[in-house]
Amino acid sequence: MTIRIPLSAPDITDAEIDAVTAVLRTDRLSLGPELDAFERAVAAYHSIPDAVAVSSGTAGLHLALLALGVGEGQEVIVPSFAFVAVANAVLQVRATPVFVDIDPVTLNLDPALVEEAITPRTRAILVVHTFGVPAEMVRLQEIARRHNLALIEDACEAIGAEYDSRKAGSFGDLAVLGFYPNKQITTGEGGCVLVRNGELADRLRSLRNQGRLSKRRDAAQEMEGDPAASWFEHAEIGYNYRLSELAAALGRVQLDRVDEILAMRRAAAERYQSLLETISDLELPPLALPRRSISWFVYVVRLTGGGPGSPIDSGFRDRVQVQLAGRGVATGRYFAPIHQQPAWCGRPSSVAAKVPITETIARRTLALPFFNRITLAQQEEVAATLSLTMQECKR
Repeated sequence: MTIRIPLSAPDITDAEIDAVTAVLRTDRLSLGPELDAFERAVAAYHSIPDAVAVSSGTAGLHLALLALGVGEGQEVIVPSFAFVAVANAVLQVRATPVFVDIDPVTLNLDPALVEEAITPRTRAILVVHTFGVPAEMVRLQEIARRHNLALIEDACEAIGAEYDSRKAGSFGDLAVLGFYPNKQITTGEGGCVLVRNGELADRLRSLRNQGRLSKRRDAAQEMEGDPAASWFEHAEIGYNYRLSELAAALGRVQLDRVDEILAMRRAAAERYQSLLETISDLELPPLALPRRSISWFVYVVRLTGGGPGSPIDSGFRDRVQVQLAGRGVATGRYFAPIHQQPAWCGRPSSVAAKVPITETIARRTLALPFFNRITLAQQEEVAATLSLTMQECKR
């Protein structure tokens, strides 16, 4: 089986290569000027006072929960229609994830159901901007304030998205970005926490660096033999969640190109919409939603017809996916619900989950090949192959 059209592909230009190569010619590969520059640029882009870069979006979620004091005996409201890291991070701080259902259009947490799920043990709402579509942040902010809850945004899929002309990531107490290679911009591996509060920023920098004092000058002092340096003094239990200078340099240049990148991805989404709109038994994602500007992370369709079987049978979607792969077209199941994952399905949180919309939609979602430089010819092939494959799988 040879995949001719991948599900995703990074977009690296000579500018990124030159920036990374320049770092390799220096004596600072960690905690240096590129990290400072990248953090400042990310913060400025979101009109937020500070940003703390980390090794992954997952690490950012973990540190955000820790910095806000979420812990054992407390609950965090999360979607099940999301990447598994949102629940894993809650478990890592010994709190309990409470799975809440989604809005069937935006695929984000339903604010009314969020409010119903709040108990005296609830400490935070962790809202995911699913597939780059901003959640209803004004309502969620109001709910969080009224119940004295922390509000964390998982904007790992949504850099550049906007709600009411404000960037996703600028609403919560903390927000997390992700820069894995399939994201709109990449650092290879990496993430970032957006933060308004200076004390929280210091705490995050300490936690990402083994609990050391947050001043990055300490690294330089240590290397220079300064006896006053605090490199071997650890104020608390921390983690090795640093982002390298190489990754920061890559991210800095990618961020310089973010408007161009988002425009390319929107154009690709519009082309898909035109190519796929005549295929029966296929529900397309909305190109526009009230009060929102979408940052196109993936292009996910919903299969609505399964032939002789159930019209929402996941077996139909899976047969289509296998046959597409056999014809050289990669696709993805975005998302298999967290509460049904093998690692989660037996846990009390999963057993208690009442998320019928999540379960219904997840059985029929299919992510099509989608990346910055996908060509019209590639998209035409995807559309034709999908149409043929669906017809065959319904027989």
